Amino acid sequence: MPRHLVTGNGKMLINLDRNGYIRDLYYPYVGQLNHVSGYHCRVGVWVAGEFAWLADDAWQRTLDYEDDSLVTRLTASHPRLGVTLTINDGVHQREDIFIRRFTVRNDADHEREVRLFFHQDLVINETEVGDTAAYYPANNTVFHYKRDHYFMFNGSTGQEGIYQYTTGVKRFHQAEGTWKDAEDGHLMGNPIAQGSVDSTISFRLFVQPNDSHTMYYWMTAGHTLDEVRKLNTYVRESGPGNLLDRTKIYWQRWVNKQSRGFADLRGDVVSMYKQSLLTVRTQIDERGAIIAANDTDILNYNRDHYSYMWPRDGALVAYAMSMAGYQGMVVPFFHFCAKAITEEGYLHHKYNPDGTVGSSWHPYVHNGQQQLPIQEDETALVLFALWADYAKHGVIELPQSLYPSLIRKAARFLYSYVDPELQLPKPSYDLWEERYGIYTFTASAVYGGMVAAANFARLFGDDARCSRYEQAAERIKNGILTHLWDEEAGRFARGLQLKDGRWERDMTLESSIFGIFEFGVLPATDERVVRTMKQIKEGLSIKTEVGGIARYHQDHYFQRSTDLDVVPGNPWIICTLWMAEFEIETASSLADLESPRRTLEWVVDHAMESGVLSEQLDPFDGSPLSVAPLTWSHATFVLAVIKYLDKYEQLKRA
Repeated sequence: MPRHLVTGNGKMLINLDRNGYIRDLYYPYVGQLNHVSGYHCRVGVWVAGEFAWLADDAWQRTLDYEDDSLVTRLTASHPRLGVTLTINDGVHQREDIFIRRFTVRNDADHEREVRLFFHQDLVINETEVGDTAAYYPANNTVFHYKRDHYFMFNGSTGQEGIYQYTTGVKRFHQAEGTWKDAEDGHLMGNPIAQGSVDSTISFRLFVQPNDSHTMYYWMTAGHTLDEVRKLNTYVRESGPGNLLDRTKIYWQRWVNKQSRGFADLRGDVVSMYKQSLLTVRTQIDERGAIIAANDTDILNYNRDHYSYMWPRDGALVAYAMSMAGYQGMVVPFFHFCAKAITEEGYLHHKYNPDGTVGSSWHPYVHNGQQQLPIQEDETALVLFALWADYAKHGVIELPQSLYPSLIRKAARFLYSYVDPELQLPKPSYDLWEERYGIYTFTASAVYGGMVAAANFARLFGDDARCSRYEQAAERIKNGILTHLWDEEAGRFARGLQLKDGRWERDMTLESSIFGIFEFGVLPATDERVVRTMKQIKEGLSIKTEVGGIARYHQDHYFQRSTDLDVVPGNPWIICTLWMAEFEIETASSLADLESPRRTLEWVVDHAMESGVLSEQLDPFDGSPLSVAPLTWSHATFVLAVIKYLDKYEQLKRA
């Protein structure tokens, strides 16, 4: 199940599903140490002897966010129980506190007692071994802990706090968990459990007929019992409602910090733009890691996840956020890369949020030959994004601080890692991490990275390096035009593959060839680019009612159809937006912007109800596939909107 709602603050990230259940709890890094790991932290309601978990099919739900904020708004109505819940969730913008507001409406014509049950299913440090769950009478809370991670749970109805509690064993022998104890409306009150454990707490409200009552539930996180106790006291003294309202105001101020016109874009496109900014913000750790996605349901398909920082994804997300005016937010990313880069000057496949190298499937040896297990575009795109950031904002202190540690080191590697015969980057893995060879996207990214390095050298008066980098970029450009352009096909190749000692063009239709114009090798209006992009649109468009554009022809990842004439691959959000970027770049009149505007609307129409964007879509029903939210999808939408607005103003002035 994709994550319908996300909220966080750069240290803590919480994902909720459509039932309002916590499914992922990352702390103290965004994307590292998931203390729920996809299990279900259930919420249940007991009324007049009847009980229902929020996953009950009888609930009628709507999911959204409070306007321009990271505070959620979920409504759930249960006709049989005669209650309607309005739920707001948010992580405090500064402190490691998660707050939930439940407004309970009694739809009956008489007063009723309503009990809310909250189930805590934690796997602290991503293992069920050695956890402790305990009732803490000093402040009437329940807390879980293991080693240096503590989580305290509390709440208030206004008149009283926790009504009942229990702790117990889960998923061991015949024990299902304490959530089963809640279904009769009462909890047994077991004060402590250790091992594979969970806990459940309840709150009691008396609600007048056709009236509402509000209660709060909160969790504090820290490294000691004293830390979580102090945060719990802070919530009680400040008032959980006040803190949640202030959190909403903070995000509204953050996302609207710039006054911007939105031309002729639909209101829901504007809302999606703002929600995408906020969603991207939740996926960025305050220490610099920009995480690809944090939906652990992907573990059901592959025993690994997306909770890593790929330097490529990170660079392109940083680029988009910088162009949107959030320069300060992405500065830590570049410092992260400066610390992570190897002495040789390249970045690894991917990284954990704490800066350590992540898991990889790229080998050091292939067909008996030693190779670097890298995707070279990842190193190059960091330089490209850093120059774009400087060109946009003019903050010279950032690149100056990174000139010896990141810029020159990466440029030296890019300069040297070139095939002398082809004058193209030596082989590495493609951006999809599937093939080893020389690819148009990678070569274009290296060109963009070398141009960026030359620009920085010129900026700092380093003339010798500037000249060397410029000449290297020009050689790579000539190599692209010589070896990757296919005159007979009238388009650029996906790349070159070494077969029997000879380089052969791989002519598979591939959406990432958009990098030719995106990274400055050729202008989008160049006839070769135009012919290539036209063939990509014709050959990779999904010919169902869903529409969109595939990654490449015969894409097997989550493949839904083998009828390649109709579905060459599943529609990807980013690939569809790349075509919109091309159409924006080549637009010569306001009328030419109609097609990319429709693409922006298409993205909105195919978002989840809460506004979350997935990686790809089912080509037949448009449902989300793979992870959701995907940070890259939201960032690419942000960048496409920015490019659209800039081009609209340019054409309007003309």
